[in-house]
Amino acid sequence: MAGQQFQYDDSGNTFFYFLTSFVGLIVIPATYYLWPRDQNAEQLRLKSLRRVHGRCLWYRLRLMKSQQSIVPTLKKAALLFGWAVFLLLAYKVSKLDREYQEYNPYEVLNLDPGASVSEIKKQYRILSLKHHPDKGGDETTFMRIAKAYAALTNEQSRQNWETYGNPDGPGATSFGIALPAWIVDQKNSMLVLLVYGLAFMVILPVVVGTWWYRSIRYSGDQILISTTQLFMHFMYKTPNMNMKRLTMVLTAAFEFDPRSNKEATIRPTDNIEVPQLIRELGNINVKKKEPPFCYPYSLKARVLVLSHLARMDVSEELEEDQRFVVRKSPALLQEMINVGCQLTMMANSRGGFHAPRLVTIENCMKLTQMIVQGLQESKSPLLQLPHFEEENLRYCISKKYKVRTLQDLVSLKDSDRRIMMRFLGEEKYDEVLAVLGSFPHITMDIKLQGFTAFVQLSGLVNRVLFGVTQGDTSKAKAKVWQNKNKGAKKTAKSKKKKLTKKKATPAPAKTKQANGNVAGNVSIPAVKEEEDEASDKGSESDEAEANKDSLSERDEDSDKQSDTEVDEVAGDDEEEWEALQQSIQRRERALLETKSKVTHPAYSLYFPEEKQEWWWLYIADRRDQTLVSMPYHVCTLKDTEEVELKFPAPSKTGNYQYSVILRSDSYMGLDQIKPLKLEVHEAKAVLDNHPQWDIPDTEEEDEEQEDSDGIEESDDEDEDND
Repeated sequence: MAGQQFQYDDSGNTFFYFLTSFVGLIVIPATYYLWPRDQNAEQLRLKSLRRVHGRCLWYRLRLMKSQQSIVPTLKKAALLFGWAVFLLLAYKVSKLDREYQEYNPYEVLNLDPGASVSEIKKQYRILSLKHHPDKGGDETTFMRIAKAYAALTNEQSRQNWETYGNPDGPGATSFGIALPAWIVDQKNSMLVLLVYGLAFMVILPVVVGTWWYRSIRYSGDQILISTTQLFMHFMYKTPNMNMKRLTMVLTAAFEFDPRSNKEATIRPTDNIEVPQLIRELGNINVKKKEPPFCYPYSLKARVLVLSHLARMDVSEELEEDQRFVVRKSPALLQEMINVGCQLTMMANSRGGFHAPRLVTIENCMKLTQMIVQGLQESKSPLLQLPHFEEENLRYCISKKYKVRTLQDLVSLKDSDRRIMMRFLGEEKYDEVLAVLGSFPHITMDIKLQGFTAFVQLSGLVNRVLFGVTQGDTSKAKAKVWQNKNKGAKKTAKSKKKKLTKKKATPAPAKTKQANGNVAGNVSIPAVKEEEDEASDKGSESDEAEANKDSLSERDEDSDKQSDTEVDEVAGDDEEEWEALQQSIQRRERALLETKSKVTHPAYSLYFPEEKQEWWWLYIADRRDQTLVSMPYHVCTLKDTEEVELKFPAPSKTGNYQYSVILRSDSYMGLDQIKPLKLEVHEAKAVLDNHPQWDIPDTEEEDEEQEDSDGIEESDDEDEDND
């Protein structure tokens, strides 16, 4: 067996192949992912939003960032440098001589493959006279010529060449390693070992440890776990939170503590500027000693949030910190809502403590709207519009117009609206109309199946003012908001009709849900008074007919009645099965689809970051101030969206009045509430005399006759054997 040889790259040629491949594996994917693309598209998008969002803080900050940022330039420079290195290495590799070539004696003798023996001998004589050492030729070249001649004329050499690729037979297997020879040189062993130890024993563990330490501090929503625990503690301690207490808990988050988050800062000037803001606000209890509300970072964050809601001017240093606090607040409030939902589920399943009240969850949602719009709860929602100030509201709330909400402003005639807003110039008035037309108008259709509410949300695709040209806005405006209320009444009436039908003939799905298969905590008797009365009336009518009809007619009537009952049960089972299949298909599509969370940019004058229009959808019992279904955060409503809200079955029979609530996380005054009436009946009794268990008497007699015949035949066989 031939030996094996490992050869390092003495000349460095093969190392260039390795280096070129390595650089290419880095440069090509990095260019695909890091090259600043769609800059022109982003500029065009911002240009299209300028008419509506031009006065928004986030829009102005985005323009400044795009003009001042050098990150795209640095990315391009780094990628171009990488490509230059890659192309230089590729050029170097293309100029390298091939060291490993397949041995071909025909090429050595300058002959075409398949030349005859006479041609080989003739060419050999010519080349030997030219390259023979005695004639002044090169000895190495002559040896190659002689070896090639032997490979083509000697039978053994030719066989070795065809088999092993070498006229001398099999040689040692050579493995080339694309590393320079100086790396394995004994003189450089300590240096190489030091580099390996530094890379794999110091740098790599430090990088992995740092990443792991940072990742375990955050939840899946990039919220500090310590902040989540803080929210859970105070929600457990105070189930009923007013807006003031909620603001204190929000600003106590550890995201605002410089010890937990490096982005948060405490400046030396805070000792002067923060107390000044406290005096201007005038409603902050500085003497409260409850931790962490008394900590400096919490007090500063609270002051910045309250000054943002009051739309107060702050210094440049505090303005930067205020933008950081305001930017973080919506995500923290969403985490607070999630914590409240978890505590509600725990209280419903385990008990032992009071779940957060509905007002606490809704205050979290309202505070999100307030922070996005930079507006206090008691202020008019009309102040979300540009050029509207406190002194202008007196024109709107006058006895003639009585405009207090955005819906009231939309429902006005164009001429009345222009007269009412006479404090605005023509250009500003057009801007207000453009902004008002960009506000979302959502229609909500509810379909109830058992204890699952399917809510179809539809938003305006064309964000032009009320979907029509400006000349016809007066008619369309009244119709948009009036149809909304009419639709709600119609849906309520239709639901009543559906529920009354279900009361007369309840579906099997409702029976199962009432028995507790969905909710798991329902115990309802399985007998209905109406069914008992119906069965009594049926028996009396049968007795009356028995005096008139014969026995065969009564059997036919009973068979028809049983067939009718079987058909009704089968029809109900088919409806339930179809509904179940549709629900399964809907869930599968929802799992496979990955929708973008980019919907429509929200109009917010004082929010420092572009905010998408998202919504909360949930079912609540406003009489008991409890959540019936957990709030679903609708983040993909661009045109239409179907949301499935499941809720547990009530523990008792009766009529229940719930509310399906849709709340915006960006706008104030655009929430929608629709009633949801639910009637829970007792479950159907289990049918003991189902037709499938009724075996005809003729079949029993036939079976007995067959058994008796079998016994007689066996007796006859025994007698024959005897």
